[in-house]
Amino acid sequence: MHVPDGFIDAPTSAVTGLVAAGALAVSLRGARRELDERTAPLAGLVAAFIFAVQMLNFPVAAGTSGHLLGGALAAILVGPCTGVLCVSVVLLMQGILFADGGLTALGVNITDMALVTTVVAYVVFRGLVKVLPRGRRSVTAAAFVAALLSVPAAAVAFTLLYAVGGTTDVAIGKVATAMIGVHVLIGLGEAAITALTVGAVIAVRPDLVYGARGLRQRLKLRVNGELVDAPASAPVPVAARTSRRALWITGLAASVVLAGFVSFYASADPDGLEKVAHDHGIDAKAEEHAAAGSPLADYGVRDVSDARLSGGLAGVIGVGATVAAGSGVFWAVRRRRTGAPSEAR
Repeated sequence: MHVPDGFIDAPTSAVTGLVAAGALAVSLRGARRELDERTAPLAGLVAAFIFAVQMLNFPVAAGTSGHLLGGALAAILVGPCTGVLCVSVVLLMQGILFADGGLTALGVNITDMALVTTVVAYVVFRGLVKVLPRGRRSVTAAAFVAALLSVPAAAVAFTLLYAVGGTTDVAIGKVATAMIGVHVLIGLGEAAITALTVGAVIAVRPDLVYGARGLRQRLKLRVNGELVDAPASAPVPVAARTSRRALWITGLAASVVLAGFVSFYASADPDGLEKVAHDHGIDAKAEEHAAAGSPLADYGVRDVSDARLSGGLAGVIGVGATVAAGSGVFWAVRRRRTGAPSEAR
């Protein structure tokens, strides 16, 4: 759903730029409360993972594909404020390095893909967690529903922005029907990816999942051949848990494999917004990307003739750049938090 330059007029793009800047400022402050020494390294990895999975377009209808937006996944794993920052880092890397999503439309994309999806998903997620039985399955189920709803919410947000500042004369009803319809289908893919990822992390390190804070797995002891709950005060042995370093390395390796190898087999069909824009003429005034001449434009490495190698190298470079940028941002945020008490004294 990356909005190119020229879809939305300059005044509306400028306003959404201000909205995005305000959201990022608030998120930077909020992330200081969400991140600690355990979760700060995970945030950079989450950004890199979202970048990698966004390269895996999956078919949703005849001639149409979809890809992960990532707002729900980031919000549940590392918190809503940190989640906004994660997706924003991804969008910034995509826009500057890969000419994906217009630079003048960066405010539109951050508002739509980072802010709307994260806020909607986390509100739905928290509401469901409060009413569902406390447990890991409930967290995973809530993640599925939250992710599912976040994608059509982003489609609605784009439709409203187009109604205010669209550069072409297309009936808003047609835009809404087409955008919401296809993005409900894309939301199913988003929900499946989000639930599987959240469930996988909860299975090994529930203490690192922001949305699962407060949930504790009871240690099982075998007594007379039967498994019984250990006393609540009994700690879970460290040897039974996956270390943070192992989780980080595994996540980074998975991101590299997805972006560097699996992405070659992704659907080549246009995504939901591209398809709707082409079918209804929304792209009539689309402008060439300012970074169209980038060596990595369109997720390929210039002068590398082999398509598989070119796309794979671009994906690996993107994962590396995103994890470096994201880790730098979250390290700085974490440092500000740890430095605050000493400054107060």
